Amino acid sequence: MLDQILNLVKQYGQQSVVDNPDVPNEYNNQVMAEAASTITNGFQNMASGGGLQSILSLFTGGQNQSNGGGILSNSIVSMMIGHLANRLVSNMNLSPATANSIANNIIPSVINSMVSKTASSDPGDSGFNLNSLIGSLTGGGNSAAAGGFDFQGLLSQVTGGQDTGGGVNIGDIISQVTQSAQQHQQSQQSGGLANLISGFFK
Repeated sequence: MLDQILNLVKQYGQQSVVDNPDVPNEYNNQVMAEAASTITNGFQNMASGGGLQSILSLFTGGQNQSNGGGILSNSIVSMMIGHLANRLVSNMNLSPATANSIANNIIPSVINSMVSKTASSDPGDSGFNLNSLIGSLTGGGNSAAAGGFDFQGLLSQVTGGQDTGGGVNIGDIISQVTQSAQQHQQSQQSGGLANLISGFFK
């Protein structure tokens, strides 16, 4: 899922960053790497802080967010926008207006695309699924986290309006995901993820 996020950042960054005369060309890759880090770390922090339900609600609400309005009002997205804008001002000396414009363009666009592609049944979007996302946040790779729970199946149930019952204890699942995400986050403190992202935007 990380590769898909990086590719989306590159896709949406073309207009809001590369073609933006207010961004010096030598900062293009740094700005996009910062955006990718903001998104991946944002989800990572939510998962390790017990915010699995917030992540799930962002994706299961995707059917109602096609116009982007719902995305912008989501607390995860607004937090990422603010974080990215601050980083661009402090690290790259971009003006607050430019930084806010970039953050308000690139973050909602990438997240909205992730949400719609994750809910899509198009084979071309098969790389986007909740099992892969949550697996990447918990170190489980493409396998479903939390003891093999099928998050993508849950998404299909919710977006299809079906009952999501069946004896699932969401509290236990949140606890398992939180614990796994915390362990995975600690194992990445050496900068592995940051190196991977910066290497992609070169």
